Amino acid sequence: MTFMTFIRSLLFSIYFFTLTLFMGLFAFYIRYFAKKHALAYAQLWTELSIKGLTKICKIEIDIKGKEFLPNDSSFIIASQHQSAFDTLIWMNLLPRPAYIMKKELIHLPLVGPMLLLSGMIPLDRQGGARALKKLVMNCKNAIKDQRQIIIFPEGTRSQYGKKVKLQAGVAAIASQLDLKIVPVSTNSGLHWGRHSFIKKPGTIYINLHPVITDLSNRKKVLFAIEKSWDNNIM
Repeated sequence: MTFMTFIRSLLFSIYFFTLTLFMGLFAFYIRYFAKKHALAYAQLWTELSIKGLTKICKIEIDIKGKEFLPNDSSFIIASQHQSAFDTLIWMNLLPRPAYIMKKELIHLPLVGPMLLLSGMIPLDRQGGARALKKLVMNCKNAIKDQRQIIIFPEGTRSQYGKKVKLQAGVAAIASQLDLKIVPVSTNSGLHWGRHSFIKKPGTIYINLHPVITDLSNRKKVLFAIEKSWDNNIM
């Protein structure tokens, strides 16, 4: 780590938290007087956050495989999860994204209520079969709203290059709701680590892989996602 990398990381942290505080306070207006603009407002926040990251921390973003995105109004993005970056980027790569997120996030000051209002989908990770049933129902409602669902099958942030057993939820949602799955691999953890203050300059690659349409067997679906991730091209 160089001194300039530390300074850039510090400046980005100041920028990010100032932006989040300012937009979080103004979100009170959105919550009470302009609810229909909640998603667009959230997308503005993520867009400004990503721009700050690229400009301040000298990080470039290289997206490959956009041709694999289905023409359907709704589908599933099954992405590797190594960084907070992964929870931001899809807000501006898709027209109407809906992240599946841990339910604890809805209790965050300022941000939490906007997550629900903008259509994000909370998941009780300790809730077992009942939680999965509720998750499928919420995803079904999201489809009616023509949303694209982003899920991190690893269940939590992992280190770049480390394999983690995938959670079966993505296969259950896809099969019950007949949704195509687009596997996505990334190296975001190399530049914005899962618990790291430091943002390392370089290129974050986001690689979309061919769509998974055979949803007949959950184990095969999970294997197909892992196989796609293994064919990562950085």
